Amino acid sequence: MNDTIIPIFYACDERFLKYCAVSLHSLMKNASEARRYRVYILHTDISEAAQKAFTLAIPANFELQFEDVSEYLHSIAHKLPLRDYYSKTTYFRLFIADMHPEYNKAVYIDADTLVFGDIGALYDTDLQDNYLAACHEQAMIQVEEYGDYVEKCVGVSRYNYFNAGVLLINCEAFRLHLLLYRFINLLGEYDFTVTQDEDYLNLICKDRVLFLDQRWNTEVFGTIPYPVEEALILHFIMFNKPWRYPNCPCGDVFFRYAMETPFYETLCTERDTYTAEDRKRDMRSYDRLLTLAKHEADSEDNYQNRVNREKRVQDRVAITKKIAEYERSGRFAEDVEDDPPSKPLLPEDIDYLRRGPVERLKTKLAFRSAHMLVDRLIENKQFIIREMRGLEHFENLDSGAVITCNHFHAFDSFAIQLVYEAAQQPGRTFYRVIREGNYTSFPGFYGFLMRHCNTLPLSSDIRTMKKFIEATNTLLKEGHFVLIYPEQSMWWNYRKPKPLKDGAFTFAAKNGVPVLPCFITMKDTDIPGEGGFPVQEYTVHVSAPICPDPNLSYKKQVEDLKMKNYEVWKEIYEREYQMPLVYTTEQSSGTAEKRQTAVRA
Repeated sequence: MNDTIIPIFYACDERFLKYCAVSLHSLMKNASEARRYRVYILHTDISEAAQKAFTLAIPANFELQFEDVSEYLHSIAHKLPLRDYYSKTTYFRLFIADMHPEYNKAVYIDADTLVFGDIGALYDTDLQDNYLAACHEQAMIQVEEYGDYVEKCVGVSRYNYFNAGVLLINCEAFRLHLLLYRFINLLGEYDFTVTQDEDYLNLICKDRVLFLDQRWNTEVFGTIPYPVEEALILHFIMFNKPWRYPNCPCGDVFFRYAMETPFYETLCTERDTYTAEDRKRDMRSYDRLLTLAKHEADSEDNYQNRVNREKRVQDRVAITKKIAEYERSGRFAEDVEDDPPSKPLLPEDIDYLRRGPVERLKTKLAFRSAHMLVDRLIENKQFIIREMRGLEHFENLDSGAVITCNHFHAFDSFAIQLVYEAAQQPGRTFYRVIREGNYTSFPGFYGFLMRHCNTLPLSSDIRTMKKFIEATNTLLKEGHFVLIYPEQSMWWNYRKPKPLKDGAFTFAAKNGVPVLPCFITMKDTDIPGEGGFPVQEYTVHVSAPICPDPNLSYKKQVEDLKMKNYEVWKEIYEREYQMPLVYTTEQSSGTAEKRQTAVRA
């Protein structure tokens, strides 16, 4: 005989003890006689009389212990939130590893099960470095509302969510990684109300679960993708209880095992006296649970949304600190946020002018979609333009123009797009220059907009950049507008104008077209936005066109346009914010700060 003791845990109250008896009987009947087993029934309220009435025939290779966990719960009560969850038997499985430090792993089984396989085979599973082994929860996979709930609220894929009714627990890992205390902390942070302890366990053990053959936890629910006779453990979940419903699937199997226990007649009586009104009450409870799952999935205050908000707050705080650091060190041209991974844009991958019928159709669809997005942002007060000033400066143009704008948000080009539309420039089109990665690497809806909303992506490939330059020159000569961000970098909600690079002004000088300087000023609203920071209210300032001076050389034209653009922005900044434009850029020695009113690129 193998002398290794296999610890098996049930958890139930006195009311559920009769169902536990049937499960345990099936487990003992089908277990290998060559192994030794120790069964614990965890409880807080099973009386001595009920324990004595639990007169199952216990094989010689089995031990059975009723373990009252009240004293243990009392010993950790100071660590637990003031809620009743820790008194519920379903939560006892979380205490097993700490209550029994003598075990490296243990089996936990719900009482509403039948065990047909040798439980020793389950125990022998190599857990590797996983926290536990379990089977997929079929309710989450087969019911859309439950699947949506676990993904949107718990943050676990419906296909990676496990049923906690049959577990092989890595007790050593539970203790080493303090999973009990992570659970206790979560209890204090959020109240999961749909599947309760199962949600906590899935969240705590995410990505550290070994998924078993589903036969080890065949749920009597929905579609079973194999003959039920192949089940190693049968699990009567939710309201599929044979002691309540005569037509419960596999109910006859349950009662065959129940017949061999002292509780058979009691279970038959319970089934036969369970009324139609009782069953209607069950259905109402099921409907309420489904409604609760929908509500939690859609709630702005569900767990995952809280986590995401906290992460956004942390991210935005980190970004504002990084902006301050970059300003001090004069790194104005560098982005403070990570771009999406970029793959090179090759010449054959793009037609910049997009004049084929298919491309024109995609552009039309992309603009319609983009407007729907912007309209929704405006309606929800996530994007607010308070005022557009200087629209008349568009009217004074009889040629194309390079539009410049400060860059502080991924959506700031939307503001310039709306300004262009408000200025009503028939026969002219608004284009925007974007980064290579925004064009090649953005997935889904935003990727579609990046590729088709009259965007002109830069490229790390010299041949593609040649196409970019030729296309941009063509568009400007044809009288269109091209938005170029001369600061080069994007700093989130940074209000100061940053030193400018030459690129935008080289296009203006080369094509003899004016620069139309736009500068967006911001004001805090009382509406919470990204990371809890207030949504900004924008005023868009369109200044008079700056034309290339034909009396200057090409190189000096570029420098002249750039400096005049910067001075326009500086004047708007100081006028609107009522403060001088000052940078905290450190001197090269790093020992002092200097105040600047301009920094040349």
